[in-house]
Amino acid sequence: MKLKRKKQESSDSHEGSKGKMTLPLALVSLISAFGSSFQYGYNVSVINSPAPYMQDFYNKTYFNRNGVPMDSSFQTLLWSLTVSMYPLGGFFGSLIVWPLVNNCGRKGTLLINNFFSISAAILMGTSELAKTFEVIIFSRIVMGIYAGLASNVVPMFLGEMSPKNLRGAIGIIPQLFITVGILVAQILGLNSILGNAKGWPVLLALTGVPSLIQLLTLPFFPESPRYLLIQKGNEEQARQALQKLRGWVNVDDEIEEMHQEDRSEKEEGHFSVLSLCTFRGLRWQLISIIIMMMGQQLSGVNAIFYYADRIFQSAGVARNNVQYVTVSIGGINVIMTLLAVFIVESLGRRVLLLAGFGLCSVSCAVLTLALNLQTVVSWMSYLSIICVIVYIIGHAIGASPIPFVMITEMFLQSSRPAAFMVGGSVHWLCNFTVGLVFLYMEAGLGPYSFLIFCAICVLTIVYIFFIVPETKNKTFMEINRIMAKRNKVEIQEDKEELKDFPTVPDEQAEKKEISITEP
Repeated sequence: MKLKRKKQESSDSHEGSKGKMTLPLALVSLISAFGSSFQYGYNVSVINSPAPYMQDFYNKTYFNRNGVPMDSSFQTLLWSLTVSMYPLGGFFGSLIVWPLVNNCGRKGTLLINNFFSISAAILMGTSELAKTFEVIIFSRIVMGIYAGLASNVVPMFLGEMSPKNLRGAIGIIPQLFITVGILVAQILGLNSILGNAKGWPVLLALTGVPSLIQLLTLPFFPESPRYLLIQKGNEEQARQALQKLRGWVNVDDEIEEMHQEDRSEKEEGHFSVLSLCTFRGLRWQLISIIIMMMGQQLSGVNAIFYYADRIFQSAGVARNNVQYVTVSIGGINVIMTLLAVFIVESLGRRVLLLAGFGLCSVSCAVLTLALNLQTVVSWMSYLSIICVIVYIIGHAIGASPIPFVMITEMFLQSSRPAAFMVGGSVHWLCNFTVGLVFLYMEAGLGPYSFLIFCAICVLTIVYIFFIVPETKNKTFMEINRIMAKRNKVEIQEDKEELKDFPTVPDEQAEKKEISITEP
């Protein structure tokens, strides 16, 4: 009988550790990412191509109201607000992640969030008809709130539903759809399609379509099993959700892992942002996500896209054809992010982070040299193009997608919403800061501003190399034990519970301990 039980536990452990990509898991991943993350990327890029026509609409509307032309400085202010309100709204959206996901669930929050997008799409699509540009600026704030919620809730939702051997790949899918959204906005924004005087309201309004699709389809898929069991205390619903997602009946191993996580967190309760920031046991996890999020946004990605047009023009690309080259760069971004989906589970998170930031730092250093010498040495213009492409590759495989995966993996259920709230806030504040400051940096430092981005990338690499652990193919509890050692705290665990809990071979020594502490 004992032998039979061991065989059954071994079989359960094997299934739990080698989860497969089932149709329900694939569909819920695609619907969540397309309905939410796609729009994040779409709205990052959607106003770039039709900008002259939108600014012309601002001028005409102002003239019709006041009888005098708009002052150039006021026009600049209005357009700056149109651009910058989106990341500012993203910051506000990040601030409401914690209360919404704890009270409404992960799936519930995504469904509620769709109403932000649909209402903003209707307002932007009818703005020209209503002859008001103020509603566009307001709608950009609303879309920012939507994106701030989506960029945090989708990785959390998918990370909690994924088996540990697919968690990294599924965790990158939201970033993949962000790049797809950017590319689609670039394509639809071509002058020959919707990036013209008549098409720009339709271009802005299309952002509501993915939300409508998600609103109609996502209710048919389960809520996060971890949320159902650990936060709602409903084991039966959690079991049914897991069975549907995994494609088999016996999910006892994952249920037991959730119970163990629940028992280990009973004393702390649910973390608020304040308690998260003051809790010693999560100190290095919190510092790590702040550093990675700052590195992600302060590494110069916005500056690279800003400089791209003039770099291509200096290499001989005609001004009218630059938009097509920009679309090709967007295509490279999508392809390399898709590659990251397939290699993250074999190479691991640390390798992609180090390689990604490494390519970004080298690209920024060489680009500084190339931009300064391109008027003297003709082929330096082509080297600049290579640097842009290499930078995009580095950011796509590591710096962009992996930090959100790491937030999911480095925090347990009780602290994960607050961690996403902190990480998302840092993400959007840094995004807003770069958009606000870079033009002044570029005016004062010129190409040398890329040396600052290079230094930020190098510092991020050093931190990741010494502090951030590899989380590939580990359960949330195994990762928690690794970080407990780094934080020099103890984890009290029942020996009998650990005896029945499946672990990977290199964790056998930890399995025998009642508490874990730094010597």
